[in-house]
Amino acid sequence: MKRCGWAQKEINIPYHDAEWGVPQHDDNVLFEFLILEGAQAGLSWDTVLAKRDYYRKAFAGFDPEKVARFSDTKIEKLLLDPGIIRNRLKVASAVSNAKAFLKVQKEFGTFDTYVWAFVGGKRIDGKRKAVTDVPAKTEISDALSKDLKKRGFNFVGSTIMYAFMQATGMVNDHLITCFRYKEV
Repeated sequence: MKRCGWAQKEINIPYHDAEWGVPQHDDNVLFEFLILEGAQAGLSWDTVLAKRDYYRKAFAGFDPEKVARFSDTKIEKLLLDPGIIRNRLKVASAVSNAKAFLKVQKEFGTFDTYVWAFVGGKRIDGKRKAVTDVPAKTEISDALSKDLKKRGFNFVGSTIMYAFMQATGMVNDHLITCFRYKEV
């Protein structure tokens, strides 16, 4: 079975085969990927995948309403949790991003409506032949990043947002030789 080149380890094969690139429209799942992609900044995705279950527990199942209410005391407790990436800026940004996320939901009805509007409500088919064809960012991820920052989000640079778009199926960047390309 041929997969994308990055999916070769026990930790990332199940993620690649079942999740990556599948269109997501559930706001809690979108919030989860927003937080995880931000946590990944400067690290490998495998590191984040290994800590994903801990993140789910530490961040209240990625319920943005609960995370938005995290106090400074709760943040300090999280910084002692070895199950997550203990970077003060990343942990604090998860809380501030939850607050910004709720504002977007209030304005647009759902975060899904907001974020998918950047791709016209339809997934972009990358039709990538080689891993070297996959960009780190695009004009769309630039625009999304810029708008999110304007709305008070952190750890949402263009490269992070392109990874978010790939993960949540806004773009299909499975290589055309990958068995998942046609499935998603």
